[in-house]
Amino acid sequence: MTPPSAPHAPAGPGSASPAETLAVGGMTLASRLVVGTGKYRSYAEMARCLELSGTDCVTVAVRRERLVNAAGENILDHLDPARYTILPNTAGCFTADEAVRVARLGRELLRDLGNRGSEWVKLEVLGDARTLLPDPVGTLAATERLVAEGFAVLVYSSDDPVVARRLKEAGAASVMPAGSPIGSGQGILNPNALRICLEYLKGDDPTYPVIVDAGVGTASDVAEAMELGVDGVLLNTAIAHAADPARMAVAMKAACLAGREAFLAGRIPRRLYATASSPDEGRIGRPAGS
Repeated sequence: MTPPSAPHAPAGPGSASPAETLAVGGMTLASRLVVGTGKYRSYAEMARCLELSGTDCVTVAVRRERLVNAAGENILDHLDPARYTILPNTAGCFTADEAVRVARLGRELLRDLGNRGSEWVKLEVLGDARTLLPDPVGTLAATERLVAEGFAVLVYSSDDPVVARRLKEAGAASVMPAGSPIGSGQGILNPNALRICLEYLKGDDPTYPVIVDAGVGTASDVAEAMELGVDGVLLNTAIAHAADPARMAVAMKAACLAGREAFLAGRIPRRLYATASSPDEGRIGRPAGS
């Protein structure tokens, strides 16, 4: 008898099946984990963590105050454009005008590098410096302007389903709701809101990419997000500020794969009472009539 086929194995960068790659912003990514490049103790540590995370897409803040560090190293010297697709972001922008200007700078920078993702941008328009929550009005205005200029806009948003829907209608290539505030490590604070976001964003287009951006603190947060049905997770601080960043990078890779597999497998329903793993019905040796 031919044995049943085994479930498809999780695939890392370079080995993912076409069905399990992530299509977003005109790019096809083998890993569903997007990792930031800030906050590491050194560029060497950053490079090692990126490699261990399995990501093939990294995000770089164009407004970075120190593109070159005290040792004279340029961050771009540690990011091989043949290995990684670089996603420029507008982190630190507080107005639509500022975000649009930074997005244009990022596009020109990546064109000079020959990066294949030169026409896309991770858009952030922040509401205030304390919470780093997005300004919904400025974010929508910047999205509309950048889409009109031909950008593929991956937009950082709150977990408000109505705002998420408006951003998609404005032409965002991906809406990326926050799990919790940037760098807070609080994990997924409102899974119900994310479920509604997924319903609104994917209801008429199941392939529309939704990525959780910000707030995860550990591997279980990534797994939880993926089990909800999001298409990917974007993170930075959770790896860079871990006690052992390299080990956390490995954990995040495993969690992303495990969460995706669990979502595809389909969890059992939650029940109030127990259900025996070995029910009496049909048990061998059970006395007749008992």
